[in-house]
Amino acid sequence: MQARGAGTAHIRRFGRVRVAAAPASQPPFPVQAMAIEQDTTLLLDDTTGLREPSEDYPRLITQMASARPARPGSVLVRGGMPLRLLAVVHDFDQDPSWRVSWVQTALASIFRIAARRGLHAVGLPLLGTRHGRLGPPVFMSLLRHTLGEAEAGCPRRLWLVVPEEGAEAVLEALDP
Repeated sequence: MQARGAGTAHIRRFGRVRVAAAPASQPPFPVQAMAIEQDTTLLLDDTTGLREPSEDYPRLITQMASARPARPGSVLVRGGMPLRLLAVVHDFDQDPSWRVSWVQTALASIFRIAARRGLHAVGLPLLGTRHGRLGPPVFMSLLRHTLGEAEAGCPRRLWLVVPEEGAEAVLEALDP
């Protein structure tokens, strides 16, 4: 597998999948769906962590009390362009809030959803590494395993959303 720079993107092939690692500010290609690291109550904000309370805070608390939490490891599909794939890998009622098995299950679900919907370009942060302490090497090992079992051709392009520094090192973890 050969790496090459494309602006700030670093690209590798893993089987039939073209995997690019680049920061959120510089997508290497347009995506049809973007995975988002989420918790069971869907309170994580994609940019800052936990959402700030709004003027609707009392209504939000009432909704949370009556809502059933999402199952850890599940992926919820939300509309928009690109589609939002809410990967539930945290349960803040537990310590630690994440589990390797939840990340692995969510990854497999993301690829099943992509195959079922014919999504060929998906954006994916390193789940469990931003709001949890799952190390990037462990995530990449899970990704390598999941890509090896994923249905052929879906997605054809995978954008790993990574910090500005370290994109090349992340992709090196795809090598056997």
